[in-house]
Amino acid sequence: GHLMRPLAKAGRRQGRESARWLADHVDGVDLAVVSPALRTQRTWDLVAEELQVPPSAKIDDRIYNASADGLVEVINELPPEAMTVVLIGHNPAIEEVVARLTGEWAPMPSSAVAVIELDRWSIAGEGSGVLVAFSRPPEG
Repeated sequence: GHLMRPLAKAGRRQGRESARWLADHVDGVDLAVVSPALRTQRTWDLVAEELQVPPSAKIDDRIYNASADGLVEVINELPPEAMTVVLIGHNPAIEEVVARLTGEWAPMPSSAVAVIELDRWSIAGEGSGVLVAFSRPPEG
């Protein structure tokens, strides 16, 4: 796999733009759950720099090769006290999870952000969420 592939320059710029977008649209983040891939960790570093109070981050090895089912499992196990969680993962699973949870298709290229509202992590599943905001960084 591409576990150690670093972020390209465009990725860094897009990551910062997405981080600022996230800081503007989300009140506070309680937890970040990040794939072990180098580029997702770097993306998280960029996001954390833009947040006023960066939350603790947890590397979850399952995210790297996860199917949509696997990601839903990760979401179901999130601590209930964490109200806002950033999940940084990979396609195609991320796109599939957004579609599954919200019933809406949102293309998720690198550094895209989808904000999904759910009632409870433990019961997140088919159509249980609402896609409240979505951002895709400009190309080039």
